[in-house]
Amino acid sequence: MTALDDARAPRTPGALVAGDGYDDADRERWVPEGSKNAERSAFERDRARLVHSSALRRLGAKTQVLGPSSDDFVRTRLTHTLEVAQVGREIGKALGCDPDVVDTACLAHDLGHPPFGHNGERALAALARGIGGFEGNAQTLRLLTRLEPKVARPDGTSVGLNLTRASLDASVKYPWRFGQGPLSPASGRPTHKFGVYEDDLPVFDWLRAGAPAGRKCLEAQVMDLADDVSYSVHDVEDAVVGGRVDLVVLEQREERDRVVEAVHTWYGDAVDAAGLHAAMDRLVAARLWRPGFDGSRGALAVLKDATSQLIGRFAKAAQAATRQRHGPGPLTRYAADLVVPVETVAEILVLKGLAVAYVMAPRELEPLYQRQRDLLADLVLVLSDRAPDALEPPFAADWREAADDTARLRVVVDQVASLTDVSAVALHRRLVRPTGAAQVV
Repeated sequence: MTALDDARAPRTPGALVAGDGYDDADRERWVPEGSKNAERSAFERDRARLVHSSALRRLGAKTQVLGPSSDDFVRTRLTHTLEVAQVGREIGKALGCDPDVVDTACLAHDLGHPPFGHNGERALAALARGIGGFEGNAQTLRLLTRLEPKVARPDGTSVGLNLTRASLDASVKYPWRFGQGPLSPASGRPTHKFGVYEDDLPVFDWLRAGAPAGRKCLEAQVMDLADDVSYSVHDVEDAVVGGRVDLVVLEQREERDRVVEAVHTWYGDAVDAAGLHAAMDRLVAARLWRPGFDGSRGALAVLKDATSQLIGRFAKAAQAATRQRHGPGPLTRYAADLVVPVETVAEILVLKGLAVAYVMAPRELEPLYQRQRDLLADLVLVLSDRAPDALEPPFAADWREAADDTARLRVVVDQVASLTDVSAVALHRRLVRPTGAAQVV
């Protein structure tokens, strides 16, 4: 058996329940809880805990691509999350995954993102470089297992939502520590993405017990694809409605080259230019939309139908390819891998490239982006200086219990990351700059 074969070997199961592909270990919680209402499964309770969490509610006021206050149509992190959950649940159900495990992972996947979207994530990553960095996915695990109040040990120590092992593992998009991930084809260095901070390793090791190192479970792979599908399709929809792009550009050579450049700059060259141009040819040939979007109900209906068809196109392609490799029956955990055809990957990348070229890259140059980063830096500085008094009560308690300056700075970063776009501006106005902060959103 090769190292690759060993990495793909399924985990030895415990007692399966009703032949659904999940065993007792998958349903185990980090801190055991008393018997619950048998009318709901452990995985249904996981999903309910996410739905009722304050962290999920806060996503309604956090940036997806454009700020929540930019217009009434644009998606927020919360609406994006709900769309990801719907797409992921359907893909997972078609493959035999427990729908609630996939749904929970999808609902959780963006909980750790800070104010101002990826711009805020980059700002906090720079500010936290000396304490192990900041990564939205590692912050998600921290929220689920520590920061979001639901279950505590007898000594009062919070264990977050105390989800089952299967749901927690499905929520880990990058199952490795900082610097331990796969090598980037472009740079030859480990990916900058990671899924756990050093002081969260105990629960990470628990939830990954028996899992092949560095490999995502099938449910996490489904969540990852649902995220890619949702934001690639919906970001383009938002861009069209906002007048930032007309999809006729996919028929113009110069603009197509611009999309290819955007894909390779932001997402690497796993698919070459020829593959991306071929993907654009297929999307144009599908005639899913019409040029000259005018904002009418008819045009909106055509655009909405196009987004639905694209989601179905990508989901069905992955389902069919996965079934072709693994056959019928329930596919769960480490018994299978999601198969996404390279043509589907290329088409998703084209849509991502459209959003980058016409929305995200131009915004990088706007003064607003620098003001957002400065605001978060100001908050980290002033909260560190005035802690614990300026911190919210749960974070103030964490700060008092912290063992050293590194741990105390992590608490401050936790506090800032928990803020919404609006509350970050309000806190900055109160603590740092009484006037002018409103220009940040």
